[in-house]
Amino acid sequence: MGKHFGTDGIRGLANKVITPELAMKVAQATGILFQRGEHRHRAVIGKDTRLSGYMIETAMVAGFTSVGVDVLLLGPMPTPAVAMLTHSMRADVGVMISASHNPFEDNGIKLFGPDGYKLSDEVEARIEAILDGEQPLKLSKPGDLGRAMRVEGDRARYIEFAKRTLIGNTSFEGLRIVVDCANGAAYKVAPEALWELGAEVFTIGDAPDGFNINRDVGSTAPKALVNKVREMRADVGIALDGDADRVIIVDERGKIVDGDQLMAAIAESWQQDGRLSRPGIVATLMSNLGFERYLAGIGLALARTPVGDRYVLEHMREHGFNLGGEQSGHIILKDYCTTGDGLVAALQLLAIVKRREKPVSEVCHRFEPVPQVLKNVRFRVGQPLEEERVSRAIEDARRKLGNNGRLVIRPSGTEPVIRVMGEGDDPDLVEKIVDDVCEALSAVAA
Repeated sequence: MGKHFGTDGIRGLANKVITPELAMKVAQATGILFQRGEHRHRAVIGKDTRLSGYMIETAMVAGFTSVGVDVLLLGPMPTPAVAMLTHSMRADVGVMISASHNPFEDNGIKLFGPDGYKLSDEVEARIEAILDGEQPLKLSKPGDLGRAMRVEGDRARYIEFAKRTLIGNTSFEGLRIVVDCANGAAYKVAPEALWELGAEVFTIGDAPDGFNINRDVGSTAPKALVNKVREMRADVGIALDGDADRVIIVDERGKIVDGDQLMAAIAESWQQDGRLSRPGIVATLMSNLGFERYLAGIGLALARTPVGDRYVLEHMREHGFNLGGEQSGHIILKDYCTTGDGLVAALQLLAIVKRREKPVSEVCHRFEPVPQVLKNVRFRVGQPLEEERVSRAIEDARRKLGNNGRLVIRPSGTEPVIRVMGEGDDPDLVEKIVDDVCEALSAVAA
């Protein structure tokens, strides 16, 4: 991570970390870096439904236009839609203003290159060099300033793109679906796409007011969706997060299905159809050991990367995989998308359900997860993981687990938190070693 960029762009408290000044400078630096030739350069900007989105959007318009870049404003739009439209509209750069699953007080800036992919660490470092004054800003002459305009029809364009990822004349007629839009960026496109495909759609989390994004709804708070699925006797529930790049499924019984099970279901189906570009998929260190064992049982490998969908995607691109994702619900289908897309992933799963004519509980339950415990330890300053007491606790925990489980400890890329995950065949042992490591971390982090 750099000074400003974390594992998923720049993120922090709105008007404190993510200020108008910073947003404008990021736009100026990015606009300068992505000017390629003599044509009129353009940036597309989308956002989620946070109140601070207006402030940041306006500041970024000022930044881009001040260096001669035209701006196309998409309004509330999912992150994957911004990525797709950046490439489709031949923009030089794409911007998504969002803090994903964080509460409304936070916001962030995600950047995409002209190919629709998130920027590499190297490009982010070059932007940071401009932000830190290592390279002077070259502002445009008065006659060369950029223009800004609102885009019409972008929502319909994304919906059609999502529907075209389905093979043949796939119809969801007969399916009762509850979709939770997290009061976020997909509150219009997700229900509309599902309805156009023939489903009977019930919607929650579709009334954003600037403050309620991710509040008790969405993929990080699926209880509301579970209750609604049971109330409506629906076949399936779909929970997106604030910027709709991740998805969690709830089956007809009200049981939550995470990203590992979704990837397993899609991987098995694609393997049978000959659609996997390689005999395996890519996931992170956090994916369940049971998932890895299941894939091995059907002849597929699991390549693991550091946490963050960008690292999953980098490995996919480098090694030729077309399916990957995270346990949290970031599912990347590289044949169609350049980033995680919650709606497209849900459509692929629903297509499998329709084709097999089996309930979601059966389609999505591909393996028994190995007992897994994840706990967070918040810290204020310093490097707790470098403390000797913590190192000893980690070494002791790994020795006790041996070859019957895994221990993953990592600092969050978006907040001052250390995440401790343990998994293994003995749930009591897993709970004990995670508690021991967390206790050591808490002692030095206080």
